[in-house]
Amino acid sequence: MEEQTHPTFGNGKICYIVLPAKDIKASAEFYRNVFGWNIRTRSDGSTAFDDSVNEVSGTWDTGLEPIDGKSVMIYLMVDFIEVTVDLIIIHGGQIVVPVGMESPETTARFTDPAGNIIGIYQQ
Repeated sequence: MEEQTHPTFGNGKICYIVLPAKDIKASAEFYRNVFGWNIRTRSDGSTAFDDSVNEVSGTWDTGLEPIDGKSVMIYLMVDFIEVTVDLIIIHGGQIVVPVGMESPETTARFTDPAGNIIGIYQQ
């Protein structure tokens, strides 16, 4: 079996995301606790993340307005949507579109500590 290295490189692949934040530490903890993102400190002291499969990296920026769900919508893939909904609530997020409202897909939407509206998707 051939071992896959991460990230996968390719023309047009999404590779980096900058998420709005009110408190970078709070946002980093939320995404680490709910989604298992790797949180790291760069050489310049800023906080960055790698998603749970090491395919997308990014950071948080306190100078940006929260994603309101009226323009670009980001969905994060999850193994078990109901478990993820519980983790979102436990760690201070709120569900703003419950599971099942976007049938036939298994999705929900939540707000993170900065008020960003992000979707979750279970395959």
